[in-house]
Amino acid sequence: MEFNQLESFLSVVKHKSFSKAAKELYLTQPTISNNIQILEKELKTTLLDRKSKTITLTHSGKAFYKYAVELINIREQAKFNIMEQSDKIEGKIEINASSIPEQYVLPYIIKDFTKIYPQVSFSITQKNSKDIVDDIIKGRHNFGIVGAKYSSRMLEYIDFYEDELVLAVPNNENYSMHNDTPLDIDILFSERFIFRKEGSGTRRLIEQYLLTKDISLDDLNIVSLIDSNEMIKKMIELELGVSFVSEISIKNEIDLGLIKPLRIRGLDLKRKFYFVYCKNRTLSPVVEVFKNFLTNWSCVF
Repeated sequence: MEFNQLESFLSVVKHKSFSKAAKELYLTQPTISNNIQILEKELKTTLLDRKSKTITLTHSGKAFYKYAVELINIREQAKFNIMEQSDKIEGKIEINASSIPEQYVLPYIIKDFTKIYPQVSFSITQKNSKDIVDDIIKGRHNFGIVGAKYSSRMLEYIDFYEDELVLAVPNNENYSMHNDTPLDIDILFSERFIFRKEGSGTRRLIEQYLLTKDISLDDLNIVSLIDSNEMIKKMIELELGVSFVSEISIKNEIDLGLIKPLRIRGLDLKRKFYFVYCKNRTLSPVVEVFKNFLTNWSCVF
């Protein structure tokens, strides 16, 4: 069993494609196929179901996948320990992050991290919090960055930044109240709301907070469901509705006088962003360094 065979297997699983795996590993497609065939021959089983257009793991493939990840990570740990002795930490960190931390916090984290470890590169993919957690539980990924917790005995959460959700409204004569003046919760029933779609950590938190006041989303006048936080901000500016958003995400709009952040009396909407990982799997060495960095990270925006 060779590392190039394991890498070929993991890359095909990741991309669900032999051609994309070949492109990622700078190999030919026949080489990728041959590596996996040799692996299957040694294990005396079929790891990949190649019959349909989408390549999927067989039952044996699912069982072997976690061992393949562990073996690659052990190799990386060995390399890392040697490099660490010469103060040379390098590698690539692939992060799945939910939209708010991905857009408004992660760039600052990467800036600070790469000042210390300039040989580390990043690849970022945006997903909603629920999908990130599901992928970790199902073994597709080992970690991610999310804006809400989803309970599972497999998962460990490390909080690294505290934000606050505010009621974002257009800065016009209809909302002349001062930012620091808490509003009565009854105002929610007279507003046109724009909400994120299901799976969003922000939406999940708002639902949980409102339920503590015996209010469900069905009680509100929701006029739009949107995936993009940027689109929600623009719709608020255009006076198409209001929304609960992370205060950090509207910092520029507040400074420009386009959007006003309001707070609701008796509704504490503080939230945290989390590094989430599967505690039963080994993280790669460079990801372990990144995780430890986050536990001590603080940012001044």
